[in-house]
Amino acid sequence: DMACIWAKGSLWLKVPESIRLIVTGNTGKGVFAKDVALAMVSKIGSMGADYCCIEFHGSYIERASLSERFTLCNMAAETGAKCAVTPREILPDQNARYIKTLEIDAKRLEPLVAMPHSVDNIVPVTDIEGTRIDQAFLGSCTNGRLDDLQVAASILEKKRVNRNTRMIVTPASMDVYLKAMRLGIIEKLMRAGAVVTNPGCGPCLGAHQGVLGEREVCISSSNRNFRGRMGAADAKIFLASPATVAASAIEGKITDPRRFLT
Repeated sequence: DMACIWAKGSLWLKVPESIRLIVTGNTGKGVFAKDVALAMVSKIGSMGADYCCIEFHGSYIERASLSERFTLCNMAAETGAKCAVTPREILPDQNARYIKTLEIDAKRLEPLVAMPHSVDNIVPVTDIEGTRIDQAFLGSCTNGRLDDLQVAASILEKKRVNRNTRMIVTPASMDVYLKAMRLGIIEKLMRAGAVVTNPGCGPCLGAHQGVLGEREVCISSSNRNFRGRMGAADAKIFLASPATVAASAIEGKITDPRRFLT
């Protein structure tokens, strides 16, 4: 590909077909953009959008913040999508063609968790509540932004991470880290017993700062839970929202975040 660019000044790319995903309604207590994203993966499947473009539409998308739209588009990769967009100023053609149209009613969702070892192995948190964890990880390109840290800090404030659980928080960027420090978010997380690392990928890819040992169990706000993704091949990774991660860190087991939200 690079040689072609050097020689021709251009690169051949296949134009992906489009899938229209309409998300409507307001989310209820304890349900966040990550839960909507997991509902999307559950509906489409881990390879159901292979080489396609997912277009997000609907009243939920129109109200979603930039950070929430980041989470949705980021998780679209887990369906095999080549790209994902949330049209705002630039809209699709009136006669645009889609290979399929899917719908999600956000108000009917509850907190969700992706179970090992596939991102589309998704169940309500209430189905597996009480599963013991060794580690809770908050961060990654999916959910390491300021609002993610804020919701976790609001749950952890004046509480403590379970003595048998370690919680690792990795801000997505230095900008996020500095803003979180100025707002007192980092202090709240650290006073609760979380370990806050330097910005980056952290343990998401199993390289450092929280690599899982043999048979360890982790609940993570990241986007992938393949076998061996975060360390040992026999470790188990559950994916959930930052709120569910924070609530689980307090209890030392997978926990419904609605218990800690007013």
